[in-house]
Amino acid sequence: MTETSKKTPAGTVRGPSRRQALKTLAVGGTAAATLPLWARYAGAQTGEPIRIGFAKHATGIGASYGRWYDRVSQAAVKKINAEGGVNGRPLELVTEDDGTDPKRCAELMEKFANQSKCDLAFGTLFSHVVIGAAPRAAELKLPYFVVSEGHHVASGMLNRWTLQPGITDVKSQVKAMAPFVHDTLGKKVTMIFPDYAFGYDHRDNFTAAIKALGGDVVAQIAIPPTETSFTKYFPKIPRETEVIYHVMIGPGVLTFVKEMGEFFGPSRPEIFGFIDSLEAVNLSSPGLEFLEGTYFWEGMPRYLQPDAPGYVKAYRDAVGLDANGASVTDANDVSTAAHMFGCWETLHVIKAGMEACNYSGIADRQALIEAVEQMSDMPAGPDHPQGAKRFNGKTHQVFGPQYISKVEGGKLSVVHTASIEDTLYPDEVDYTKMSF
Repeated sequence: MTETSKKTPAGTVRGPSRRQALKTLAVGGTAAATLPLWARYAGAQTGEPIRIGFAKHATGIGASYGRWYDRVSQAAVKKINAEGGVNGRPLELVTEDDGTDPKRCAELMEKFANQSKCDLAFGTLFSHVVIGAAPRAAELKLPYFVVSEGHHVASGMLNRWTLQPGITDVKSQVKAMAPFVHDTLGKKVTMIFPDYAFGYDHRDNFTAAIKALGGDVVAQIAIPPTETSFTKYFPKIPRETEVIYHVMIGPGVLTFVKEMGEFFGPSRPEIFGFIDSLEAVNLSSPGLEFLEGTYFWEGMPRYLQPDAPGYVKAYRDAVGLDANGASVTDANDVSTAAHMFGCWETLHVIKAGMEACNYSGIADRQALIEAVEQMSDMPAGPDHPQGAKRFNGKTHQVFGPQYISKVEGGKLSVVHTASIEDTLYPDEVDYTKMSF
């Protein structure tokens, strides 16, 4: 942090006085957007854009997420630039396909740093890709802002150059969900999850959380992420199961949910799923009728809720979502709403961090990390439409509200909102004590 920066009592970083001058150009998105480009960026020390290397899951098992991560990121950059950019400089996304592949993403870190001359890297979702790319980002001293939700950041597995400030992690999510499952649905749970790091986060953390409440996980069924048929796994579910907890990701998710319905028919246990199992899938798809009355975790509600504040509606309009959470231009193009908001919020955190440290170029990369580490409370609003956040600079992880929705009339209606306090857990690492 620069000497001109200062910290509020609540811990939120406030930028130098120069930031106040910039705000006169960015009173609001509408006002700033009416200014000519020369006026919007007249206060910048350089006209060069701040380049953000975006590792996009354009192909591979994460492609549906990559498509919407891209749309949301483009919309956030458009908003930020319309408001005057960052320190008077526009943001520019440098987008590359990582193939949802760890080796390819690690190679992109080097390309972003040495060829594309990016200021930082951003965007990766799938946990095995993050884990594969983060060490290379650290070697290059390239800030790596991930939108992954895996527990690998907060667990201490990674490094000081990798942060997750725009989306909550699995451990916080399942900690907040376990009491609802235990108290409302049942105490004997069978878990179905993908057979890699993200799935193990669910397996380990939910098992511990439900046992702490007096419940029990009676079976753990791991499924390869490339699996396309799931019927053979369902006979492994013990008869004593009261609740099926499912979280699946990849191109076979619709088949998974359909086959589960065909297997159980009308006499099924209670079902609690993470919406990952149906991200980018239309709830009105044939075969999903059996989901009526089941429950899902959502990071941000897919369907526009009746009490949604204006800033939520503005966010949805900016990224092109209709009331059902699909593209306004194609009702069959269903979003990944429960995760993609993290791109929007992370880009706004990057903006705030750069303004706090008066970022001027790659020589300030370390200062950017240190500035974000000083952040704490982030109010709900246009920059954080999912809800208020609390960032933990020691663990590089953000915490926020969680939503439980019920399938009612073929749509998802929020029935419970877990608070930030419901998601907190003891620190497992202090990255601020690690060297750069």
